[in-house]
Amino acid sequence: MTKPEVPQPEPPTALRRRARRLRIGAGICLLVGLAGAGAVYWLGARAPDYSGDPAMVGFRRAEERQMGQLYGKQGQLIEDFNDSLKQPGTQALLILGAAVVVAAGCFRMARLLEAEARENVDASNLPAAPGSD
Repeated sequence: MTKPEVPQPEPPTALRRRARRLRIGAGICLLVGLAGAGAVYWLGARAPDYSGDPAMVGFRRAEERQMGQLYGKQGQLIEDFNDSLKQPGTQALLILGAAVVVAAGCFRMARLLEAEARENVDASNLPAAPGSD
């Protein structure tokens, strides 16, 4: 009967290389997120805003009244939330927040890999146990 193979830990250099790649990926993610958020905000802010137009006064009043009658206050709240998600500033913040969360995850994984690499180096420098010749 053969013994099952015990997986060997990765060498510290491979772990450090993976950690470096994760940090580079996190930096790229932050830059792409910042650029994407800026582009979404800039392009969205250039769109014409008709909310201040005197001809638009009361335009949504009938729609809001019907929403309140059919779905109540909760429906109006959800409709307001949906409308706020259509604003370029809100969209830009969501994009930036998602990029920060992904980058933070990458930085965290890189830190864990570095700690594991240090642990493997420390374990390899230990003197051999007596009688393990």
